[in-house]
Amino acid sequence: MKILHYILFILAIALIVFNVTQLDFNNIFSNDSLIGLIGIVASFCAILILLIFRMSKSIEDKLKD
Repeated sequence: MKILHYILFILAIALIVFNVTQLDFNNIFSNDSLIGLIGIVASFCAILILLIFRMSKSIEDKLKD
């Protein structure tokens, strides 16, 4: 399960990097840039969910001991 978390974390970071390359900084709210911004926000949400899940698993393991 830990390996899956790392793989998903790396994929989310790769999606952030890819979407940053899709941004047009001169016109940030154009259609293509808006899709990139949505992708960046979604990737940050995925990272946040993975971190929350990892913290909840560590708390669960401590409570079992």
